[in-house]
Amino acid sequence: MAKILVVDDETDLEALIKQKFRKQIRENRYQFLFAVNGGDALDKLAEHKDIDVVLSDINMPIMDGLTLLSKLHEVSPLIKAVIVSAYGDMDNIRTAMNRGAFDFVTKPVNFEDLEITMNKTIDYVNQLHKTMQAIKENNILRMYVDETVLKFMNKQEFESSLMVNDTIEATVAFLDICSFTAITETEPADAVVKLLNKYFDVMVKEIIAQGGHIDKFIGDAIMAVFRGDFHLDRAIEACLTVRSSIEKLPAETDGISFRPDVAIGIHSGELISGNIGSATLRRLDYTVIGDVVNTAERLQSVAKAGQLLIAQSSYEKVKESFNCKPLGEVSLKNKNVPVAIYEVMD
Repeated sequence: MAKILVVDDETDLEALIKQKFRKQIRENRYQFLFAVNGGDALDKLAEHKDIDVVLSDINMPIMDGLTLLSKLHEVSPLIKAVIVSAYGDMDNIRTAMNRGAFDFVTKPVNFEDLEITMNKTIDYVNQLHKTMQAIKENNILRMYVDETVLKFMNKQEFESSLMVNDTIEATVAFLDICSFTAITETEPADAVVKLLNKYFDVMVKEIIAQGGHIDKFIGDAIMAVFRGDFHLDRAIEACLTVRSSIEKLPAETDGISFRPDVAIGIHSGELISGNIGSATLRRLDYTVIGDVVNTAERLQSVAKAGQLLIAQSSYEKVKESFNCKPLGEVSLKNKNVPVAIYEVMD
């Protein structure tokens, strides 16, 4: 149902419109609201946010139709106005169009022509709403879907490409906000989520700055993947900067007392990359899997607050670039032999 605001100081127009469009009103095709001048119209628009079309006269007291036109865009850029006036000279028509009028109907009103104009305007407004919705959905999609997947979406081979996998050399980093779960038991859900997202924003900026890709958010942790030249070095640089940035955050944010800290595990090597999930459910994550992922996660699980841990194999690659402290061997889940680990200091 289209909601239409009629703005005219001739009060008999309200009765005439209700009479001429009584069938459409009964069928819930149109809902009409009425205002006697531009000021009254702005009040109605503030009260009814879902008005689609404004039908406005030009010559009215307090605020005329042309002034109303200039203010409509401030109220909502999606509302479209049709001028319905006896002043049908070219100067008025041109002024109305320049101020954003969608169309112009002259008095005395031909109601058949008015309905055609109304329907044309309503169709245009509906198209605008659909376009805006598509833009919002596309932006939301980009928050959840990997950019590599999005590049396929306009290609013919998208469907067949969804299940194609590849083997890559990359580095995986797990970054966990230590002890964050504890505040979820004492603070309101909305406050907890807002605070977590603030921490994630700080972390994500540093990861992206080093060419990293956010693979997923897992509770209060981030899984990031670094590919390309010097991927291990860039991953460590990003995580060191994340650690430093998080340590500088205040101990109280938005009334919640919490000193954030991160525990980080990094591992590098060969990974399987592809869309993992169910094609039947049309739910797929473009992600990486393999022993490197598991090892990075397990290194993070044994890291203490403020620690960045790597295994022996990674240490051998970066020992000349970073100051690392040996911590001995630890037993990691599903590993047959203990793993020598190192803490990256700086």
